[in-house]
Amino acid sequence: MNVASGRPARVCLVMGEESGDQLGAELMKSLKERLGADTVFTGLGGERTQALGLKSFFDMSDVSVMGLSAVLARLPLIVKRVYQTVDGVIAADPDVLVIIDSPDFTHNVAKRVRKRAPHIPIVGYVSPSVWAWRPGRARKMRAYVDELLALLPFEPQAHERLGGPRTHYVGHPLSENVHALRPAAGERSRLRDGSPVLLVLPGSRGNEITRLLPVFKDAVAKTAAQQENLEILLPAVAHLEDRIREAIADWPVKPQIVFGVKAKRAAFRRAHAALAASGTVSLELALAGVPMVIAYKVDWFFRRLKDLNAIFKFSSVDSMVLPNIVLGEKAVPEFLDDDADPDTLSSHLVDLLKDSPERARQQAAFARLDAAMRLPDGYSQSRAAADVVIQCMTAPPVSEGP
Repeated sequence: MNVASGRPARVCLVMGEESGDQLGAELMKSLKERLGADTVFTGLGGERTQALGLKSFFDMSDVSVMGLSAVLARLPLIVKRVYQTVDGVIAADPDVLVIIDSPDFTHNVAKRVRKRAPHIPIVGYVSPSVWAWRPGRARKMRAYVDELLALLPFEPQAHERLGGPRTHYVGHPLSENVHALRPAAGERSRLRDGSPVLLVLPGSRGNEITRLLPVFKDAVAKTAAQQENLEILLPAVAHLEDRIREAIADWPVKPQIVFGVKAKRAAFRRAHAALAASGTVSLELALAGVPMVIAYKVDWFFRRLKDLNAIFKFSSVDSMVLPNIVLGEKAVPEFLDDDADPDTLSSHLVDLLKDSPERARQQAAFARLDAAMRLPDGYSQSRAAADVVIQCMTAPPVSEGP
């Protein structure tokens, strides 16, 4: 074992945003159970991991930024923090380095650690979406990632096909919290009672809001015109409140905006259908049993890449909706760019807000998700992840060059 006899295990965790901090905290708990409460944790983390004892090199908020403009504005500091993190990992000389999500930051750290300290095993936690975008990244990762922990059940096969690192499915956090998304008795009313609830989910990034809300406005208005007593809920992240309120000020049928995880989950438990942007929210909706219509509009840059896709083969899947990819079927209708027009979206929503064959078909497909995403009995996501991390500590790196 790489852990020297007579001393506590040393684990370095490096993450760059809140979701990674949540994964890291649960992993720390499982590693402490297996390796001992005296395990030493260093690296880069947020409030949750620091509360469990991780000594962070600096404040994670320095690198936790979203959007091209925000990254460019802070680029000199981010570059500085990459090198500072690398220096910190080398100085700590851990028994294993675990990089968690935020690939633009964490993978740059891992590449440099591998060059300077090739004896340190490296585990990647959360696979980049190589199965959908820039598949060549999979093979390149083999040079600096020894084991990869995947949140989606199809990702190990995708990496094997693409020549990526050895990949292990360890479960998705949503699968362990489905009870918070699914309604208790009486919480979701019967459709025949005549008061349906529609969720509107335009995304969690400013550019998504800008592109989708005008289309959603007209789609919701057309839907409400055909559906009496329609209640519309819009779960939103707090930092976009002002932008969303401004955007819906002229909606003829205004949604009720709800904030926070607790309110969002309550909305999911009440909802009968949803109009949503593509993303992880589609998996949340499916696990909650909420039929949906997915829409997405890309910006001019990515639209240009989409136009070049046939030449350069940047994308390798024919769906952008996670439940469709997990199930291997087009259970959820999805509309991209010009196809995401108000008439089309409204037509599908009206169908989903009644006891229709389309509604029944989606619900039947969602019922198969649990089995598709289930881990072996007795395993939690954090335990499955900890098993791989500990195995990586017991053997030398097995990565290969690009």
